[in-house]
Amino acid sequence: MVSIRKIAVLGRTYRHLNRYRQIITILIKYGFGDLIERLKFEQYIKTGLQIISSKKKESVEKDNRAERIRLILEELGPTFIKLGQILSTRPDIIPIDIMSELVKLQDNVPPFESKYAREIIEEELGKNIEDIFHSFDEKPIASASIGQVHRAVLEDEVVAVKIQRPSVQKIIEIDLEIMLHLATLIEKNIEEAKLHKPINVVEEFARSIKNEMDYAIEAANMERVASNFLKEPKVYVPKVYNEFSGTRVLTMEFIDGIKVSEVSKLIDAGLDRKEITTNGADFILKQVFEYGFFHADPHPGNIFILENNVLCPVDYGMTGTIDVRTRDLLVDILESVANKNSQKTASLLLELGEYEDEPNLVLFDNEINNFMGRHLFKPVKDIDVGQLLQDIIEIATKHGVRVPPGIFFMMKAFASVEGIAKILNPDFDMIAHAQPYVKRAKLERYSPKKIAGDFFTILADSINVFQDLPKELLQTVKLAKQNKLLINVKITGLESFLKTHDQVSNRLSFAIIIASLIMGSALLLAFNTPPLLYGISVVGILGFSVAAVLGICLLIAILKKGMM
Repeated sequence: MVSIRKIAVLGRTYRHLNRYRQIITILIKYGFGDLIERLKFEQYIKTGLQIISSKKKESVEKDNRAERIRLILEELGPTFIKLGQILSTRPDIIPIDIMSELVKLQDNVPPFESKYAREIIEEELGKNIEDIFHSFDEKPIASASIGQVHRAVLEDEVVAVKIQRPSVQKIIEIDLEIMLHLATLIEKNIEEAKLHKPINVVEEFARSIKNEMDYAIEAANMERVASNFLKEPKVYVPKVYNEFSGTRVLTMEFIDGIKVSEVSKLIDAGLDRKEITTNGADFILKQVFEYGFFHADPHPGNIFILENNVLCPVDYGMTGTIDVRTRDLLVDILESVANKNSQKTASLLLELGEYEDEPNLVLFDNEINNFMGRHLFKPVKDIDVGQLLQDIIEIATKHGVRVPPGIFFMMKAFASVEGIAKILNPDFDMIAHAQPYVKRAKLERYSPKKIAGDFFTILADSINVFQDLPKELLQTVKLAKQNKLLINVKITGLESFLKTHDQVSNRLSFAIIIASLIMGSALLLAFNTPPLLYGISVVGILGFSVAAVLGICLLIAILKKGMM
């Protein structure tokens, strides 16, 4: 399994020269040679750069920047494709034009040979494949960059067996090492990228792809969602066969349905597109506002429709979570936006996110006000909730406010549902449909049960504090008696003050030295101290000369505002 700690260590050793060469070659091919220079690769990889330098002339110039970035990620393979898919939901990191292009990233790759699928199943489950399945189809029914799916029969039940690609963990681990190195170079050498903290982005992505590669986590996600919708007749989650699953193999119920994107088949089957749209919206809204845990990638290829318009989402490798505090803040933000209260929206966004320097509240409020003018003065059914949330986050990011990662997964989920709605029912009003969920979430925080729960939580925390306080005070007194009590004080701006102090001290020292040289040289000249040249003390003249040079240096330093 991919280890984040291991990545952090190995990411600073540059052992994968062939992969680096490939990455650099592809960057040059698509016209990003200047990026290589800005990252100062030559300081880290001294071998082999000459081999690829001749390819600069072959760079692709016909496509725009966003298209070239997408092509680069597709050519670099599965890890970079997955990163691009994650970034396609992050308006806080990349511009909108690039985001829109990254949505087009394709994850279609040729299937691997069935003999490897058999080997992985037998290694993972510790049995011969014939002892597990009554039959196993050699030809996969779906293939992607991390794994592929085969149809099989388990006793009397038809199942879908998801199998991880051979050596994919090693490939992804190497790419993550390189990504971390690249992120380090970007953060070090590209000033405008520091705000987005590229190293944190790669570490966050590493955790995400680690979860997606562990099929045991995906199985747990499926069972969690299934338990949440156990009493919901319009949502069905495939059954998981845990005894025939592991970290690289996932055996689940085979779903024989119609993909939501296959509109003509839905019509031929007599299914109700409006009801399907409503069921899809309910599926996401309930997960976000009631359970705080949701399927983060419900795109049309991942949703099947069964009889009676039942929704059956598959592929639970990517999920998102929103805690109660974040959910409550999100509800308040949506309410303040609906009420066109820009000041409250700005205040809530600051509470939702994190920032190092407090934004200019006047400018922040003005941008929120302009945003409301763009979105809210048009028919409600025409308001794109996904775009609305995306624009809010973009404004927050512009002013240095970072929002929790779960919000971006939620935006991706909303955008996917709205995309399905445009296919099946263009007149669907997502805002009107979401209002009851927002109101219930708002009222829930004032329910007697919630208030009582919060009260007892505060009471328990207070009791713990009072129980621990005497012990902590006693420990502090003991440390003080033993002269081991340390107090760490962080004074902001002290480094700048010390630098200024050093500059002043240096100039003062220079001034004293110059004054001493002038006075000493004057005495030497006055007393005609030998050796003499034309009756004038040579040492005295040298002293005045040195004082003049030092004086000029001091003057230059002062004019340059403290360059000494």
